Amino acid sequence: MPPAKERTPELRRHILDTAIDVLASEGVAAVTTRKIAGLAGTSPPAIYELFGHKAGLIRELFFEGFRRLNAAFERLGTSGDAVADLAATVHAFRTFASDNPNLFNVMYNRPFDGFEPDGAKRSVGDGTRRFLVDRVGHCVQAGVMAGDPIDIAHALLGLAIGLATQENAGWLGSTAESRDRRWTLAVDAFIRGFAPAR
Repeated sequence: MPPAKERTPELRRHILDTAIDVLASEGVAAVTTRKIAGLAGTSPPAIYELFGHKAGLIRELFFEGFRRLNAAFERLGTSGDAVADLAATVHAFRTFASDNPNLFNVMYNRPFDGFEPDGAKRSVGDGTRRFLVDRVGHCVQAGVMAGDPIDIAHALLGLAIGLATQENAGWLGSTAESRDRRWTLAVDAFIRGFAPAR
């Protein structure tokens, strides 16, 4: 760890890692520049110099969430069954949201005042959207779903965000069995709803 006054890439990464740890363990309200600086062994001015302002630090948390979700998607293989692969992608999204509820909240629910991603910032999520569009596209190519893969992927992402938000808030069911059942019902019904007309 470099001395606190040296504004190095290593210090920047250390501050970001500290903010991620605080977000994960204590939630959104605990992410303050003073607290992060103290735990990182530096000062609030260092955060301002390295990130621009608090919103710059939040932006990096936002980016980090999508980097981690992209990495989770990239670890998924293919099975030759397009529907199973799409369901596995939704499952990976659910697992990420469940394992990282506060980071997921930063990515999709905008809990911080003063941070509203513009088009350039939202583009960080393009990798996850492209992955989902590709998985839906495979289902369309296989003839098990019909429609525009981009439209379908956006709708499926909206469904997954809603279910994950409900689950993280404790609204989706009081048992693991009921939560699993509701995810399965929703995703299966969604996929069946885009089956080609006979």
